[in-house]
Amino acid sequence: MIPAVMPTYGRADVAFERGEGVWLYTSDGRRLLDFGAGIAVTALGHCHPHLVAALTEQAGRLWHCSNLYRIPAQEKLAQRLVDASFADSVFFCNSGAEAMECCIKMARKHFSAAGKPERWRIVACDGAFHGRTLATISAGGQAKMLAGFGPRVDGFDHVPYGDLSAMRAAITGETAAILVEPIQGEVGVRPAPEGYLEGLRALADELGLLLVFDEVQCGMGRTGRLFAHEWSGVTPDIMGLAKGLGGGFPMGACLATERAAAGMTAGSHGSTFGGNPLATAAGNAVLDVMLEPGFFKAVQANARLLWSRLENIQERHPAVLAEVRGRGLMIGLRCAVAVENKALVRSLLERGLLTVPADDNVVRIIPPLTIEKTHIEAACAILEEACTACRK
Repeated sequence: MIPAVMPTYGRADVAFERGEGVWLYTSDGRRLLDFGAGIAVTALGHCHPHLVAALTEQAGRLWHCSNLYRIPAQEKLAQRLVDASFADSVFFCNSGAEAMECCIKMARKHFSAAGKPERWRIVACDGAFHGRTLATISAGGQAKMLAGFGPRVDGFDHVPYGDLSAMRAAITGETAAILVEPIQGEVGVRPAPEGYLEGLRALADELGLLLVFDEVQCGMGRTGRLFAHEWSGVTPDIMGLAKGLGGGFPMGACLATERAAAGMTAGSHGSTFGGNPLATAAGNAVLDVMLEPGFFKAVQANARLLWSRLENIQERHPAVLAEVRGRGLMIGLRCAVAVENKALVRSLLERGLLTVPADDNVVRIIPPLTIEKTHIEAACAILEEACTACRK
């Protein structure tokens, strides 16, 4: 018999009743270190006082109103994102998949509005993950995501991640945009190779294409800067955000330059809930914290410490951990061939540390950006113990 909650998740047998900072507390009294952060969502930890206060205050005034009317907090958040980024305009939605749908639609609409409707295809990368809608699983192109949901949505071509020559070869007179994650998350935390994003920007400029970045997982401070692409020194024309943007409240956004968004006029796109007062209260509260002087310096310092500890553990346990990769606090531990990543995730959970599996036999370490030295030491002690147990 099918359960009341549709069985689309492989859930661990644990339930949480409250959270505080980096800690989650189970209904049976256990305390666990959360180094998964709801899959990179609770960027400021659980029940951050400033977020709680902002949402509580807003909940007592107004939860929802339609985008048929002005929403001042939404206008404020949009301007703050514009001021902190390459973008000139922002569309708000509720999730990463919706943000990427908007990116895809905008890329097509840009050329249609410019009198070039024949340019509608998008070149994406093998191993990509852009969401779970029909269009975004087609954009990702992964067979396991597409299985049973065919035929796939047309309009997406795929090339190996990091291969500029293959990208150039895939571009035709029908191509509108290049779509890429600065760090591929679901496929196993794979950062773009050195010079790749710069090469894509040059290619897009040369051929008159739009460059679209998916920063749903790697954005909002995850790498130690507000956006992951900042490390490369290049900017996209369109970008999708979500996850950490709301600090745990469902929220997504599509950021774009004025040129890229030229076709997005009244009625061309919309959302019932996107950018409502509760969501934008959360988003503004997140930015209040992240844009404080010194916040990203602290993230970078803690990331360096965590990387140092993880690399030392990997060196001591090469039969368990083959590689540490990623950037900032978006880290992948690739397990050795003899060790299953999901088994290591279970072992860590049993010892009090939450992590997230990914493809390529990877365990993701994606903690709140607010971790401190004591949390890092505690997490690494648990990992050391689990690695030792795996070798017995």
